[in-house]
Amino acid sequence: MSRRLRLVVFGLGVSGIGVVFVLAALLIPRFGGGDHPYRDLAVPAAVARSAPNVVSALNFDQRALDTLGEETILLASVVGAAALLRPTTSEHERSIVAEDRILSATTLLGYLLLPVTLLVGLDVVAHGHLTPGGGFQGGVVLATGLHLLYVAGSYSTLVRLRPLTWYGIAEALGAGAFAVLGVSGLVAAGGFLVNMLPYGRFGDLFSAGTVPLLNLAVGCEVASGVIVLLAQFLAQALTVRATR
Repeated sequence: MSRRLRLVVFGLGVSGIGVVFVLAALLIPRFGGGDHPYRDLAVPAAVARSAPNVVSALNFDQRALDTLGEETILLASVVGAAALLRPTTSEHERSIVAEDRILSATTLLGYLLLPVTLLVGLDVVAHGHLTPGGGFQGGVVLATGLHLLYVAGSYSTLVRLRPLTWYGIAEALGAGAFAVLGVSGLVAAGGFLVNMLPYGRFGDLFSAGTVPLLNLAVGCEVASGVIVLLAQFLAQALTVRATR
């Protein structure tokens, strides 16, 4: 593709986005008004489906298709970053070098916080349909919490306890489970990602239909994806060197 043709394609794309943006800015409701139709519809719908966390009800029920797109974007980003960070022909991977001395207080605090952080992450994912949080937030807590091993111990310890093959499979399973639940709703109730399971009792752990299941799928995908992503950045910084 020539430079001129690329500029034409770019100009058409920018023009289209510009038109949509201007229309959105002109037609948006005035700030501070008392008319909030989205709120007035979303909150009763969440309560009717026994989901106290309205945000999760929006993400995994009322607009679950958007969330599938967001999850796919993360998956594609991890795959792209992993591909870009692979050692090139001018680079090579060296053995893990000995880590610098770590303060005893840092090591102790890191190992004490590791199980606490992982439990908090699991709690945020499991109760995402009941309390603030969810699969995205809890997944990030789980992924970053695991890396307290690196902060408090050593990179070699983290590598031994972080089999990337497993996390790559878990990331794919999490993304696939979301899509499978969507297709199940299409088959069982005639709508993709429709909430077709019993809603249960308001406030119970097993309630809100498919919301907690989709939440768990996202938590699995986000945690695994962020772990794989951080692994690529750490490997690039610590073990990949230019070939002399």
